[in-house]
Amino acid sequence: MNNRQILIVIVVAALGMLLSSSLFTVSERELAIKFRLGEIVKSDYEPGLYVQIPFINNVKKYESRILTLDTRATEYLTKEKKKLIVDFFAKWRVNNVEKYYRTMSRGNINTARQRIFNIINDGLKSQFSQYELSEMVSGKQRKDKKSEAKKDVKQVDIRAIVMENITRQANAQVEKYGISIVDIRIKRIDLTTKISNDVYRRMQSERQQFAADIRAQGREAAERLKAGADRQRTIILANAYQKAQSLRGTGDAKASEIYAKAYNKDREFYSFYRSLTAYKKSFSGNGDLMVLEPTSDFFKYFKKSK
Repeated sequence: MNNRQILIVIVVAALGMLLSSSLFTVSERELAIKFRLGEIVKSDYEPGLYVQIPFINNVKKYESRILTLDTRATEYLTKEKKKLIVDFFAKWRVNNVEKYYRTMSRGNINTARQRIFNIINDGLKSQFSQYELSEMVSGKQRKDKKSEAKKDVKQVDIRAIVMENITRQANAQVEKYGISIVDIRIKRIDLTTKISNDVYRRMQSERQQFAADIRAQGREAAERLKAGADRQRTIILANAYQKAQSLRGTGDAKASEIYAKAYNKDREFYSFYRSLTAYKKSFSGNGDLMVLEPTSDFFKYFKKSK
């Protein structure tokens, strides 16, 4: 290869490099800024192929897609000054690349992330300070409508309200940076170790109190049942005793009637029979000594033995 051919190759290569450096493309996923000697000359590029003057113009490209800010867990204070550990993420994007370049240290993504985090962090501090710990953990708040009867009660989603407020406030603040917040979401809300222990102890105390109430109610029901059973027993025994006495009285009356009839049929024999019965009972014991007058009526039939 002679010198002329080498020169042609060099010239062609130089022209190719010059041509390639004179063209640039902007894809659907990018935002581009063209500079002329360090000054911004154009930033509203649509996707396509464009021309620039080499060595005078240069182009910087940034993501136009939605980006994610995934933060570290942070502590926030509730209305009653209780600490909560909150882990959240945010979706954001660049919508004005020129503002973004000028305000974010020439479009430094780390600077943008830090500023977005600071804005959302301040907003969350303000929002969490308006609600109680139980409301933020459960995500629910009972809200009464204005009515004297207070029968109409609905559940309010606290987290949805907080996220809506934070997104709106953050968008108003990041607009000057050429950024828009697409969405903010809380991934996790945890109690600190101290609060978790306090909550556990309170739950344990409540369960113990509940168990004590149940036992007290059981004892009360048992006492009522026992008292009812005792009352029924007393009534049954009284009725049985009354019936028994009535039957006994009827039997005694009947026996007396029979005795009376028998006595009236043969009074002397009946008297003799009664005396024999008395003798039998008197001499049936261990002792056979009796102190009586010989003329006593007890020995009436002994005298008439002949």
